[in-house]
Amino acid sequence: MKRIIPFSKYFLPAVIFSVVVIAVGISGYFVKGGFNLGVDFKAGLIQEIQIAPSAFSMTYNGNGNAAVSFSRTGIDIVITGADITGQDHRFDYSAYPSLKALTDALAQQVTNLTVNTIADDSIQSTWFVYSAQANPQLNNNLYTVHYLPPDSTPVDISEVREAVEHLGSASVQVLGAPQDRHFMIRMDDNDEDQRIDPEKIFSSLETGFGEGNVIVTRADYVGSRFSKQLSDQAGLLLSLTLLLILIYASIRFKPQFAIGAVLAIMHDAFIMVSFIAWTRMEFNTTTIAAILTILGYSINDTIVIFDRVRETRKIFPDYTFVQVLNKAITETLGRTIITTLTTMLAVLSLYIFTTGSMKDFALALLVGMVSGVYSTIFIASGWTHFWEKYIKKSTKKKQKQAAVPAV
Repeated sequence: MKRIIPFSKYFLPAVIFSVVVIAVGISGYFVKGGFNLGVDFKAGLIQEIQIAPSAFSMTYNGNGNAAVSFSRTGIDIVITGADITGQDHRFDYSAYPSLKALTDALAQQVTNLTVNTIADDSIQSTWFVYSAQANPQLNNNLYTVHYLPPDSTPVDISEVREAVEHLGSASVQVLGAPQDRHFMIRMDDNDEDQRIDPEKIFSSLETGFGEGNVIVTRADYVGSRFSKQLSDQAGLLLSLTLLLILIYASIRFKPQFAIGAVLAIMHDAFIMVSFIAWTRMEFNTTTIAAILTILGYSINDTIVIFDRVRETRKIFPDYTFVQVLNKAITETLGRTIITTLTTMLAVLSLYIFTTGSMKDFALALLVGMVSGVYSTIFIASGWTHFWEKYIKKSTKKKQKQAAVPAV
């Protein structure tokens, strides 16, 4: 017979431990001055920039509309218009491996395209940095292409902060590897009537790092009204999730099991929020997605154990409830560990091989999965044990006292 682990002995110590951890987490919220709100929940401007020197520039003075797009393997220039056909030009880096070879081909094959070389002719085409902006238009204004060798000297984050600090409160974050020179800059904006000018940030960076050495790969602005509305919706979404889970668990199980399930996922939410507050992880829509993902993961694990509890009570009607509980948790422990570890391997890969918000998302999931297993075993099951041991006995005692006739 398989040895039954007496999990019930650790219910009370686990609850005390969880209360202490959550209390520390809540204190961290106030000690750290609240959450490190992302641009989704805090009015402001967010820009992703890269420090890379200019390679060459282009202008187009012909008929129709010319658009340029970059990929890791080459450059495409497409010219469209009423009387223009067949103007789709592809320049693969493998065919034009150097800057000179590529710029000569551009000037020769695309009519009315003027190309000005800025960098050394010998730099490799594969070093070009392509913008995240889709199909920018070519016209009389200069369109500059930048490059970044793989062995570039990293730019210190303090230099980026110094370049923009005179504009106001700014937070800077490194994206990717240090040699990528890729940064995210967030500027707070408390006055919707005086929005931050992205051009001021760009010009300040060019002043600090030299003209033509800065690329803006992404720029987003969130107004104060929208950020407040998003915050309210996030709170409503979490509350609605808890309510729906309570209704679902009440229909599938007895009310005490439903309350235990909700207490477990509330515990997981508090643990994740505490972790986010103490680590100063950016709190944004990705963080909300991580919390909701863990709530779903945790309730699924809880339902599996509660199902086993219900089956075990039918099979062993002579067992006490605590025996049933310990047996059910023990029998599902192997499944819980294997499922959690295999999921954590995938999430760990995301954490190791990604950057930015996706890395934070993976880290939050790792913490949440550990908390989810713990809360299912000790919080949800602990509550049902408490209900059966104390509340149910108290109810029976009151019923007996009421049944005794008064003298």
